[in-house]
Amino acid sequence: MIPLLSVVVPVHNVEPYLSECLESLAAQTMEDFEVILVDDGSIDGSRRIAEDFMARDSRFRLVEQQNMGPGPARNEGLGRARGTFLAFADSDDVVPPHAYEVLIAKLGETGSDLACGAVLRLVDGELEESILHERVFRRPQLCTHITDKKVLVRDRTVWNKVYRADFWRRHGLRFPAGIYEDVPVAMQAHVLATGVDMVDDVVYHWRRREEGETSITQRRSELPNLHERLAAIRSVRAFLEDGAPELLPEFDALVLEKDIVFLFQALEAAQEAGEDLVPLLALSDAWLDELSPRALTTAPSLRRLELHLLRRGLIGELRSVRDFRRSRADGTRVRPRGFRNVNWYGDYPYFRDRRRLGIPDEVYDAREELKLIAKVDDCAWTGTEYRVRGQVAIHRVERKVGKVSVWLSDGRRRVPLEARRVGRHGVVAGIDPRVLEGGGPNWRLQVKAETRGLVLKGWFRDGDAYAPWRFSVPGWSRSGMDIPQ
Repeated sequence: MIPLLSVVVPVHNVEPYLSECLESLAAQTMEDFEVILVDDGSIDGSRRIAEDFMARDSRFRLVEQQNMGPGPARNEGLGRARGTFLAFADSDDVVPPHAYEVLIAKLGETGSDLACGAVLRLVDGELEESILHERVFRRPQLCTHITDKKVLVRDRTVWNKVYRADFWRRHGLRFPAGIYEDVPVAMQAHVLATGVDMVDDVVYHWRRREEGETSITQRRSELPNLHERLAAIRSVRAFLEDGAPELLPEFDALVLEKDIVFLFQALEAAQEAGEDLVPLLALSDAWLDELSPRALTTAPSLRRLELHLLRRGLIGELRSVRDFRRSRADGTRVRPRGFRNVNWYGDYPYFRDRRRLGIPDEVYDAREELKLIAKVDDCAWTGTEYRVRGQVAIHRVERKVGKVSVWLSDGRRRVPLEARRVGRHGVVAGIDPRVLEGGGPNWRLQVKAETRGLVLKGWFRDGDAYAPWRFSVPGWSRSGMDIPQ
């Protein structure tokens, strides 16, 4: 019988981890599937473990090939897949029991071409957030698309997904050779899909290996590895330029946020070991030349400083900036400079002697990175008014906000409130319900902060929660306000 799902698993020298991976597949809550194990020329005990599983569970099949890499191994498995749906798993990772049931159920509801879900990193037996997938799956959304939900540009892996097999074959998707073979394919599938389902369930545990052969992704700062990563970046950019150019800014920004770090690490390690930096510097130029000028100029200020030093080959100074970044877990400070024309700059290394090094002021410009922090701590009835206590500050700015204006809005009306400052960041405002008569049942508290030429607006949040703070008028009815006397 044709299975509902085919799971393709490339296997290469993963003896310490393979059993746990295969056990997790065998334990899936949906049972109608096949697992195609492709032994990519393993020389350890991986093949024996795969054969044992095949003997115990008829849903497991084993295919052998000479060592060609994970991409060709996946393609070999795809050629033998019979399922209505396709999934991929790496042989050192773990798939949670409900993963495939959840993803296939969503596809059954919506008719989308692929479904994807959240990922956790498996480190020393403990689960932690996957930095690669952070912020992607916080809110579930069905029947969306990467051009509408651009955060999906960050979803560059194939193993946290289930695909419709007819969608995959209709578009002739195949994995290239190389060590970053899944990145181009994952991006192509997102763009080519007519619908994508995002779930907030954790559907994959991505392992960082502690023993045996180090994984490809853990050798990211090796020169050949960096060349392969650049090849993957070029492949994705070429595809996006033709198929979805509106995604290029998000993709370039992601490269500058995540991928470039491995280039920095390689340069730091090479300098510390006294190795020749010329090949790495040439590769660095190739990376930066690949990205759009807009991406380079709109990167966060601290990253712009690193890129500026990298482009000029100032690796000692770059190392100092990298050490500075690592030492500032709580974030770096932004300070105003100037009198008539005030601007806000990151207080980073070499800022005070930037002219000696020839670093332009705009490299340190951090005005666009400043964010207003406004939150309500409590609200209480005094007998005559509701008294709201909260805090207003600017993220990364130590100084007290110069001027604070507060008002309520129901979407149609705006009601100013008198705000009293308390301490460094505290704000107290009173709300008389009578002034809200005729308005809607729910009001939101808005704030404008002004200091040294900087003007920021935003909504008060409910304590440390992300949601806006709302004030519900007591006694409200559709016929009007009913204020208790």
